[in-house]
Amino acid sequence: MTALTTREQIVTTADRLFYENGYEHTSFADIAAAVNISRGNFYYHFKAKDEILTAVIAARLAHTKTMIEGWEREAPNPEARIRRFMHMMIANRAAIKRYGCPVGTLVTEMAKLDHVAREDANKLFGLFRAWLGTQFRALGCGADADRLAMHLLARSQGVATLANAFGDDRFIRREVALMEEWLTAAVAHATPRPDNRRRQH
Repeated sequence: MTALTTREQIVTTADRLFYENGYEHTSFADIAAAVNISRGNFYYHFKAKDEILTAVIAARLAHTKTMIEGWEREAPNPEARIRRFMHMMIANRAAIKRYGCPVGTLVTEMAKLDHVAREDANKLFGLFRAWLGTQFRALGCGADADRLAMHLLARSQGVATLANAFGDDRFIRREVALMEEWLTAAVAHATPRPDNRRRQH
């Protein structure tokens, strides 16, 4: 096992444990045991839990950017791209019902702890906000683009919170369907702008 592979395994495992158990309730020992490496080998890669948190947030940002780039390539227009964002809740519904939204739970915990990584964690929402705003502007929503992006983010977070509280799979599907109806109405009232993005193959 190379050093890079070991580090990646630590970060991937820590990401899962932070999501499932919370950052505060996940210890070095928990992560080391899950990765099945010695404490000495563990400390070779990370000296403090905050260092792992920084690596986890960076990995989540990179993953989110890759996911968004995939939507850009695969979806033919801004409306279809926004729907990809909505359908993410259905694709991840099992984890959301059990643990909540991975972004929302992390940001909330960092805020409660007044943790130094709070600002970095917020960048995850910032990334979605900026991207959704770009899609709404391309749809012709103009000055309302950021407001619509924030509304969609807020609504998705509310759905994730209640789905986690009640464990209702049908609720997630119903709410996503309602979001799609809302998007259809928003598009109908917008003035479309040419989408000059070149699809990548």
